[in-house]
Amino acid sequence: MIRVAVCDDEKYMADAITKMTADFFCGKNIETVIERFSSGKELLKYGKTIDILFLDIQMKEMDGMETARTLRSRGFKGFLIFITILKETVFEAFEVQAYDYLVKPIDVSCFEKTMERLLTSMQSAGEANLLVRRGCESRLVPFDDIVFCEIIDKKVYLHLASLEIIDYYERLERLEGKLDGRFFRCHRSFLINLQYLKSYKNQTAYMDGGKQIPVSRLRGKEFSGVILRYMKERRL
Repeated sequence: MIRVAVCDDEKYMADAITKMTADFFCGKNIETVIERFSSGKELLKYGKTIDILFLDIQMKEMDGMETARTLRSRGFKGFLIFITILKETVFEAFEVQAYDYLVKPIDVSCFEKTMERLLTSMQSAGEANLLVRRGCESRLVPFDDIVFCEIIDKKVYLHLASLEIIDYYERLERLEGKLDGRFFRCHRSFLINLQYLKSYKNQTAYMDGGKQIPVSRLRGKEFSGVILRYMKERRL
């Protein structure tokens, strides 16, 4: 699921961006949640993760640039797209690591070109997301959301922190190559996310949520060292 936020104090513009965004991702069969905000102050009160932010630069009270600076200072790592009337105002965008800007009135073809590039960037950010394809549907799953992966009869089951389970066909070896160092293949049928590991004892990995994952004898010899190395890297 991709989380999108639209922040614009002009309702008609917020409506237009919301519709274009919904239509684009619907055409890609990618699930989205779109939140709307009418001011920078309202946006800054929002406590949930945002993957893509459309932010109007020319807003009353707190403008978009000031809002973006505050968000980045708080650790916002999403893709930022400015909405503006004047191209000249985007020269400051480098400071806040903006991905792109769109000039009002927004042309649909320009919007779609930006979104195609952005989606490619999101999909290639393998250290952050896993692209799951089920038939003609696609979905981006953040690595942070995956507790462990299990394979049963050639089908992968992603067990998420939300308790949702996503199933699709893929070889575990191929999946392992797409994941980063926080994941460890502890068994021929399991890949676990070390950030959800609570303890390890008697060839069993105890995960957050109470799930117990078997660790094969072959992998068990390596597992203790992997855990220590992961904990050390997290402290750095």
